[in-house]
Amino acid sequence: MPAYDKFYSRLAVGIKASDIRELLAIIKHRKDVISFAGGIPDPKLFPKSELADIAREVILKYGDDALQYSETKGLIELRETLSDFMRRTKGIQTDAEDLIITTGSQQALDIVARGMIDPGDVVVTENPSYLAAIGAFKIAGAKLVGVEMDEHGMDTHKLEEKLRSLKNSGERVKFIYTIPVGHNPAGTSLTLDRKKHIIELAEEYDVMVVEDDPYSYIIYEDGADTTPLKAIDKYGRVIYLSTVSKVLAPGLRIGWIAAIDDLTRKFELVKQYLDLHSPTLTQFIVAEAVKKGLIDRMVKVATPYYKSKRDAMLSAMEDYLPDYVDYTKPIGGLFIFVKVDKEGFNTTKLLEVAITKYKIAYVPGASFFVDGTGHNTMRINFSYPTFDEIYEGVRRLSALIKNE
Repeated sequence: MPAYDKFYSRLAVGIKASDIRELLAIIKHRKDVISFAGGIPDPKLFPKSELADIAREVILKYGDDALQYSETKGLIELRETLSDFMRRTKGIQTDAEDLIITTGSQQALDIVARGMIDPGDVVVTENPSYLAAIGAFKIAGAKLVGVEMDEHGMDTHKLEEKLRSLKNSGERVKFIYTIPVGHNPAGTSLTLDRKKHIIELAEEYDVMVVEDDPYSYIIYEDGADTTPLKAIDKYGRVIYLSTVSKVLAPGLRIGWIAAIDDLTRKFELVKQYLDLHSPTLTQFIVAEAVKKGLIDRMVKVATPYYKSKRDAMLSAMEDYLPDYVDYTKPIGGLFIFVKVDKEGFNTTKLLEVAITKYKIAYVPGASFFVDGTGHNTMRINFSYPTFDEIYEGVRRLSALIKNE
């Protein structure tokens, strides 16, 4: 056998596994473990019969095209449909020519990273932030600078301080990355004033904003602001990312980038060498699902269902967790972020104990922090487990926290 180590690239040598993907692989066949780990939609909500009908219709009606190669940007039918969908649901005015269909929103993050980041460039994120975005930016060579959060999301006054300091230090900041609504993992949502402030700061300090928006369709509180930054951007600073994974089905692997002018073309060229194009068949299926109002109907079904699960988990946490545990109360999204104010409590070190002894799984919070902190935190998902598993899982989690 050859010594394979000498053939690896620096990227392959330095790359680290995703905690979430590794964890899901471990517990997939452990039926005795209650998993709060993945950001997984409840499969009970998948519109299987409707999608089966649409898939059959697409193949019979558009088979020659649906089963063929397509253009890198994505099917014009889907881009036009999504352009109208974003205008109708989000107030985002984006021409179909400025949309790029991606293989899930993770590829959108990868394309943005490859298209904008040179080694040594700075990306400013919320702290904590989405770990797969952190990974994509690090692979591209970015230096990550985190901004503190509170119950209303990123503290934009702290953001201003960071940007000023970075400018004075001569650092090259490329963009601010934010998940403004139903934040993953923190469960927070930005106020409208903070969204406006971020855009003003981007203009003042001449940086871009990458807005990651998978969760704003799933909102639990009346009056909660879900205005996209993209919809109020008057400077052309915001690159918008979204996906159908949380509101239709993640297995379709369809996301998109709403870009700007020349950026669209650069992102398209990057994508050419990644996968030529996203799957043609699922693009046709998503286009028909949007046209037929299936996503609108799914949002109406999923929102109250996930709200009831969120409420069940918050109720269980109130009943079981000790006073020294803080947790967010999300107005949208699929996650609750938990912080344990107990000396020496380390969710990373305790994960194996949690799985083997207490039969409960979570995602250690340190994975989401860009500054090496967060070892006493964890991300908890409430969309996937059943109601019984939510109560029993929180009880087990409480036992872990109290006993270990």
